[in-house]
Amino acid sequence: MNIKNITEIQDQALQEVEAASDADALEAVRIRYLGRKGLLPDLMKQLKDVEPAQRPEAGKRLNELKNAFQERFEARKTELEKAPSPADKTTFDVTLPGSWRGLGKKHPITQLMERAIEIFHSLGFTVADGPDIETAFHNFDALNHPPGHPARDETDTFYLSDGDLLRTHTSPVQVRYMLAHKPPVRIIAPGRCYRRDTPDATHSANFHQIEGLYVDRQVSLADLKGDLTHFAHEAMGPKTKVRFRPHFFPFTEPSVEVDFSCHVCAGDGCRVCKQSGWIEIAGAGIVDPNVFEAVGYDTREVTGYAFGMGLERMAMVLFGITDIRHLYENDLRYLGQF
Repeated sequence: MNIKNITEIQDQALQEVEAASDADALEAVRIRYLGRKGLLPDLMKQLKDVEPAQRPEAGKRLNELKNAFQERFEARKTELEKAPSPADKTTFDVTLPGSWRGLGKKHPITQLMERAIEIFHSLGFTVADGPDIETAFHNFDALNHPPGHPARDETDTFYLSDGDLLRTHTSPVQVRYMLAHKPPVRIIAPGRCYRRDTPDATHSANFHQIEGLYVDRQVSLADLKGDLTHFAHEAMGPKTKVRFRPHFFPFTEPSVEVDFSCHVCAGDGCRVCKQSGWIEIAGAGIVDPNVFEAVGYDTREVTGYAFGMGLERMAMVLFGITDIRHLYENDLRYLGQF
């Protein structure tokens, strides 16, 4: 070991400290030179082999090397701690204009639901809401579904372990509202429903309905037909045809099914309307007296009508959608058309 070698080692060490780009690299340099097995401790051990006349000078230079290294090490460590992390550094030119991603669009079902609420609001209806998880009383018993009714079977209804269920229609909202309010009543109840249906072009296990209820003195089937025809013309266009067919529902008597003419084929017959020219949109009728008795209404004083419409079916008619499943595949290229 000689003085020249110590000088060269010092210059090299200080250069490596300066070149360290982060804390990990700086620590590696420190270990290389000052670690227990580092270069400087090794040089200190070699002092005993230096000529006695040169030993004081060599020891002095080694101390200078150690002090210079530690001083530069601490300075570089402080610099790195103050420097912004790569994540904080701006990686783009902030003066450039932003990339326009376009405005989002409402889902077709949301569009139709908001339009339906607007139309019925103009007729004096207000919006009522209820839970998706219902009791058997609100979903079936109060709506005149006796024990053993097919709709209560597990093959048609999603039951929970505590006996509650996912509502099969939005009609339970009518029951809850009538239990809490005296007549007159004029409400609509939009929301999700759940049934054990096999998905196909016109059916889904999870779908949307908008329920309507009008209760007052001398409400008739003519009021129902007039309001639903007005809705069809406002929502679907003035050329939309509406027909009412006799049917049966436990909670209405008399009952009707309501069909709108198919916009996909203009009534000529296609896959969507099953070649009939019509799409079933709603079930409706005059509220059965048993329902009024279940909620405490006097059947001698009031009558009413109720209806429930499938929003997916209306969306198919309005937008010309050929398969209901397209609404739930979340393909933005498809949904963005509407």
